[in-house]
Amino acid sequence: MTASATVDRDGRRPGLPSLTGMRFLAAAAVFFSHAFFRFIPSSWGSGEGPAFLWSKAGSTGVSFFFVLSGFVLTWSARPGAGPGAFWRRRACKIYPNHLVTAAAAVVLALSQSRTVTGHQLLPNLLLVHTWLPRFDVLTGVNSVSWSLGCEAFFYLSFPLLLIALRRVPGRRLWWCAGGLAAAVWCVPLVSEVFLSGGAVLSPRMPYSVTQMWFVYFFPLTRCLEFALGMVLARLVAEGRFPRVPLAPAGALVLGSYFGALYAPGQYGTAAVTVVPLALLIVAGAGADVGGRPSPLRGTTMVWLGEVSFALYMVHELLIDQVARALGIGPTDDLSGWQAAGLSLPVLGAAVGVAWLLYAGVERPVMRRWSRPRGKLVLEVGEFS
Repeated sequence: MTASATVDRDGRRPGLPSLTGMRFLAAAAVFFSHAFFRFIPSSWGSGEGPAFLWSKAGSTGVSFFFVLSGFVLTWSARPGAGPGAFWRRRACKIYPNHLVTAAAAVVLALSQSRTVTGHQLLPNLLLVHTWLPRFDVLTGVNSVSWSLGCEAFFYLSFPLLLIALRRVPGRRLWWCAGGLAAAVWCVPLVSEVFLSGGAVLSPRMPYSVTQMWFVYFFPLTRCLEFALGMVLARLVAEGRFPRVPLAPAGALVLGSYFGALYAPGQYGTAAVTVVPLALLIVAGAGADVGGRPSPLRGTTMVWLGEVSFALYMVHELLIDQVARALGIGPTDDLSGWQAAGLSLPVLGAAVGVAWLLYAGVERPVMRRWSRPRGKLVLEVGEFS
């Protein structure tokens, strides 16, 4: 079993830099999924070729972030801290980057004679758009911000979920983790049974917009992954989780990813990969707590992890602008090598833009407004 995490006199557990490094890998996976989708659209739709191989990287990366978010917030929570300070810190973390990138998306759209309507913009700015099963609302403005709508719900729910989690006897934590993982598997089944009917999105996506919304975008169903991360954090903190080496955990994630590519219906969205991703997070946390070697906690990886939220928020806007500048449309394909050769410098540029957003907006706002002066507040991980 893993050793239980020590807590200092202020109630803080040790940092988990390997998980910070993992954040960049997940953000890069999302980036390449969107880049290859934009640069080789026919490969994505045909079910073969390089874009198809990256087609589940986006959903897998987001699922990782949801589990990680629950894990890190629970790991960092201090007993007795009030919800107000927590919500303030979370708002300072996600809203500035969200508002800046939403404004950029609107300016770019208007400059290219594309329409942004009020029923797209207002729910997006308020981060309630993921409660509406309308594709134009879900993906309007800066399309990746849909995950922030889910995270906003997670954050609102977190204080109550944490109270409930702390009341669970230690011997029942494994039952909770197993039940939540099983529930993630049940979500696509519920969608198939109770939400069937309506036009399907495409031959590769044989389900309706409502079914996709329920499995992929709906905050209540995605909260299962967040809650699983919370339970795992307590299991690791109390030394109740077996030691999981990083390399086998990573290999298991890769194997499950290829399974997700060929999974029927929407089981590849999160169900196939959720347990391997959870084990990877546990492996990274265990390596840090136990002082074991980890290639993910180096200075460069941690820095990349720190700017990964900003990278996530800017990357699709940049990919779209590059594609438009080069005249790559929905029916225009690059070769696999051309797409890879173009994606790498675009990723480098996206990291640069992300650093500007992180250094110029995210970090200053967090330092200036996330903590009431003279008061100790709930410390949480930096992922949003």
